Amino acid sequence: MNISAPRGFSLWALKGRLEVRMLGLALSLAVCLSLTSPYFLTQANIFNILDQSVVVGIVSVGMTFVILLGGIDLSVGSVAGLTGIILGLALQSFPIPVAILLALLSGAGIGLVSGILIAYFGLAAFVVTLGMMAIGRSLAYIFSGQTAISNIPLDLSQIVYTNVLGIPGNVFFLLVLYLAAWAYLAYTKGGRTIYALGSNKEAARAAGLNVMFYSVLPYVVSGALSAVAITFSIAQLGTADPLMGNMMELDAIAAVVIGGASLFGGRGSIIGTLIGVLIMVMIRNGLNLLGVSPFWQGSAIGSIIILALLVERFVSSRTGN
Repeated sequence: MNISAPRGFSLWALKGRLEVRMLGLALSLAVCLSLTSPYFLTQANIFNILDQSVVVGIVSVGMTFVILLGGIDLSVGSVAGLTGIILGLALQSFPIPVAILLALLSGAGIGLVSGILIAYFGLAAFVVTLGMMAIGRSLAYIFSGQTAISNIPLDLSQIVYTNVLGIPGNVFFLLVLYLAAWAYLAYTKGGRTIYALGSNKEAARAAGLNVMFYSVLPYVVSGALSAVAITFSIAQLGTADPLMGNMMELDAIAAVVIGGASLFGGRGSIIGTLIGVLIMVMIRNGLNLLGVSPFWQGSAIGSIIILALLVERFVSSRTGN
């Protein structure tokens, strides 16, 4: 009696967790797509889904940190485009590791500026990152001369096409990144501080937490990971285009919210974000397999996202989770 009650409670609590419900949604979506298209569950398409998850998945990790804080980062797509051009230009003069480092530092630097403007000067995150979005896209055009940079060294593609334990390098990096982000948010003081700031910043300040540092850190992480994401994209495509990263911020925000994070901060998880990314990518992949026109795909994806959030809001209000 004493043993079975806690076990039953734990199973019920697990069943009620938002991440489990979203995983159920992802599995249901996979089943539906496998029934409507014979190509969905093929090995080639599964690897294709994982490959398509890398760029938006990496950016979504940084977006998760920002949204947990109660902020928003609308600049990730433009930061990706700008740092991609910086990477492309740097590769003309520097070794690959140095060029990648310059791109990462550029992305982190942009995130640092945004974070300081938001945390120190008290400016609205929406306005600051919207301004950075415009600045980043403009500089990408200026630095590139409004043309794509195509003479990318072939050796850069090795970060994508080199297998690690039988897994493509970019997918392996994505899995390691999510594991590291999950461990940080779940088991470190910094992760708990970010949750605390998103829940109640004044209470966190009264508790003696380093409010300023951890209010800026998520934006630095978001900017740096935007540069990482576009590095993998350039390595795969062999070109750096100033238009790269266009609308990436919407995909990242949608993935994080679908994964259960609250736009008001303090609620969400990296596991939920990963599930949200997979749902987003599976929807796009399934629509392509079904031959849906690209002009209709945006409407279909937007409708599915809104419907999923409405269903989740209804279920959450019923279960109290």
